[in-house]
Amino acid sequence: MFQMKMLPSRRAILLGAILFSLSILPAFADEPKLGDSKKLDLGSRVGLELVYIPPGDFMMGSTAAEKEWATGIEGGAQPGTVREQYEGEPRPMRVDKGFWMGRTEVTMAQFQRFVEETGYVTDAEKPGGWTQCFNHKWDRYYYESEVVHPWERREDKSWRDPGFEVPMRDDFPVVCVSYQDMKAFCSWLTKKERQAGRLAEGLEIRLPTEAEWAYACRGGSQDSHYFWWGNDLMEGKGRLNISAVDFLPGRDTIWPLANAPWSDGFAFLSPVDHYGEKGRNGFGLADMCGGVWEFTLDHFDPEGGHEEIHYENKEQLSVTSPVCRGGNYFDVPGNARCAVRLGIHSVSYSDSRDGFRVCLGISKKTVPQKK
Repeated sequence: MFQMKMLPSRRAILLGAILFSLSILPAFADEPKLGDSKKLDLGSRVGLELVYIPPGDFMMGSTAAEKEWATGIEGGAQPGTVREQYEGEPRPMRVDKGFWMGRTEVTMAQFQRFVEETGYVTDAEKPGGWTQCFNHKWDRYYYESEVVHPWERREDKSWRDPGFEVPMRDDFPVVCVSYQDMKAFCSWLTKKERQAGRLAEGLEIRLPTEAEWAYACRGGSQDSHYFWWGNDLMEGKGRLNISAVDFLPGRDTIWPLANAPWSDGFAFLSPVDHYGEKGRNGFGLADMCGGVWEFTLDHFDPEGGHEEIHYENKEQLSVTSPVCRGGNYFDVPGNARCAVRLGIHSVSYSDSRDGFRVCLGISKKTVPQKK
């Protein structure tokens, strides 16, 4: 006699497929995806939120038409300078590794936690240190006789008091911190997360590379738009903090430059993420245009940004003039676009228009060096 081999029923096949799917699910459960976020605990009820940015392609640089708009009536940037040339021509680039980025710039409260826990002294607070602040005695530019800018060197100011003469808030972006200060903050946070067992080997919290920042700013768009939402400045109302129809403290005058034709409610800093969902780009990042200049890891190349991190000296991994991106609360619309980039004076320089946001990604070393 022989026995007939029984074939599995459809129900058995289906059950087996389900069990197999469940068995492989854990391998993918920890893989982040667009829209994921995580909150780091800095202590004393202070957190820092990161959002996941998947790998992708983007356009670095700006078109001739964009540069022309930036220096035109609506853009308001000063024509005839080399500033827009720093952006370079539009060119495709790729960020091939995903990373996490701060939803907002680092705030006063977050930087305060770092200082409280470490006793860190910023470059501006050290003997002989100084920072660049708004000069409240300034009234106009005096173009016919001389050019007087509204910024002055202050030895008595720092991130604790940037000299705005308005009450500072915990949710304002921290300013008057240098590239070296920012790297120290990131090192502290990396150590804190690693000691808590929340940071995988080979990863660190750091400043973003210029390519990561430029990609993140465009919010997933592969087009070369002026702003992350498109080219129309008027669509920026309720999205960003730039030079607008806002009165200086104690005065009845606004910035005497081309500005956005609305009030954003702030002559200087606005709270991070003040504009809510409307102020977030396709990656969920807030305040990527305007607000405060944001530093990146790279050394500044006046010919344009790079896909890989750029050093002054590649063998030494040196940076003497960091790149900042995105514009600030004082800038005219033409100077607060996705493609805008400038080089900072030195790794110890700080300014009441400059801040930063953090990135969690593959470790990338730079060595700050003074000129």
